[in-house]
Amino acid sequence: MRVTAIPCLRDNYAYLVIDDKGSAIVVDPSEAAPVRAALERERATLEGIWLTHHHWDHVGGVEALATEYTTATRQFDVFGSAYDLEHSRIPRQTRGLREGDAFSFAGRRVEILEIPGHTFGAIAYVVDGALFSGDTLFIAGCGRVFEGTMPMMQESLAKLRALPPSTRLYCGHEYTLANLRFAQAVDPAAPGLRERLAGAAAQRERGEPTVPGQLQDELNLNPFLRWDQPSVIAAARERGAAGVSPAQVFAAIRAAKDNF
Repeated sequence: MRVTAIPCLRDNYAYLVIDDKGSAIVVDPSEAAPVRAALERERATLEGIWLTHHHWDHVGGVEALATEYTTATRQFDVFGSAYDLEHSRIPRQTRGLREGDAFSFAGRRVEILEIPGHTFGAIAYVVDGALFSGDTLFIAGCGRVFEGTMPMMQESLAKLRALPPSTRLYCGHEYTLANLRFAQAVDPAAPGLRERLAGAAAQRERGEPTVPGQLQDELNLNPFLRWDQPSVIAAARERGAAGVSPAQVFAAIRAAKDNF
């Protein structure tokens, strides 16, 4: 199984997940045309779509791709959360997934985590050491809390934080440089942060994506996963945290990022 990042729109990523026979699924296709181009380059056939949530910049290409690849003899799967299916928020959705659901792709088990906060219907896909986190967890950052609450988002991030440190992180946007700059403002002494920022800047200057990341790096550098570290707790209190619980520290840091 291999994963190919597909830049879409201004700063989105879709991902092709391809097996050794050339069958592929695409995660969060915000546009159809870049996905078609990637399928041609990879000589792969699209078998289905996995959506992490319903926002337009993640589902914009679903209708066109589902129409193009559905045939009379082949089922074309469009997976998303059960919440989004129940509320008809994803076009052409064929299956609603819940916490603990699992299915197979390329001979590998794909597990589902419910991670509400950014939206109520946000889910993550975990397969073969890869995490597709949508807009919940970014490299060095996390998504805005639109539909849920701060405690809900912190609990969702705690689920992702508990995955194996070797997990590869495939997130929904190229926000890495801005996120690292904010992380530096929160905890400038975090070990390795300066080097990670310089490395990411060099990648972007070369036109390279900063994805995938590795969860171990997030545990070391991402302030939104480090709510129990003294330096981050101190930064949260400086920014008006109501207390020092994980949810309170997270809320103060997230509010600071909203205005950074």
